[in-house]
Amino acid sequence: MLVWNAARRYSLVVLLVSLAATVLSFPCSLRSQEAEGSPPSLDWIVDSLERTEEQNPALSQPYEVTREYKVFREDDPMPVSDITAQINFTPPETKTFLITKAEGSPRGKKIVNTILKEEIDSAKDGHRGDITRSNYDFAFLREQNFGVVPEYVLHITPKRKEKGLLLGDIWVDAKTFRIRQIVGVPLKTASFFVENLQITVQFANVNAMWLPVSVEAIATIRFLGIYTLSGLDLAPRISASSGPTPQ
Repeated sequence: MLVWNAARRYSLVVLLVSLAATVLSFPCSLRSQEAEGSPPSLDWIVDSLERTEEQNPALSQPYEVTREYKVFREDDPMPVSDITAQINFTPPETKTFLITKAEGSPRGKKIVNTILKEEIDSAKDGHRGDITRSNYDFAFLREQNFGVVPEYVLHITPKRKEKGLLLGDIWVDAKTFRIRQIVGVPLKTASFFVENLQITVQFANVNAMWLPVSVEAIATIRFLGIYTLSGLDLAPRISASSGPTPQ
């Protein structure tokens, strides 16, 4: 019984730490529409993508985000935990956080604390997780509408097996060359207890900055079943403050 309880606690923590390491879900419903005409060259798309990301004000401007996390078990529509946190970023690589609400299982606050600490550590790693040629190989898949926005869908393959890198697909805006969505799986998992971890991150324009605004992930936990994590940015805004103190 003690072994079972220990494995259960460890599995949940490891699952969500893995999600944080991969940035900050399947299933995700997209209605595709094939674009007409010949696509530009892959090199031109990736060149434009990298150039656009270098100009993202989010790399150089401080900002503050209010984020809500919910953790679900199996098909239960009620979350086992509901956590809200305030996150501050100060360029070039300083993040801090403060949990402002914690409801449901007490374990939820501990899990989100662990997630956010991992996110802070990832920020200190600089550009090792960026979607660039230094970290990934690219392959052109198709042209497709993301809602009503024309996109280039590219397959990304990490150049090394490292925490924070994903094997999957990215949706690149055909006009702005901003990444609108990433869907993938981490090549490096954190635990034997975590299986079939799948992640979706979506991005949007927030006060002229291109930022992740939602993350959904699903994984099978050995002996415990399927768990889903959903994170949604509720009130992102530019912040000139130094930020809250981590808990």
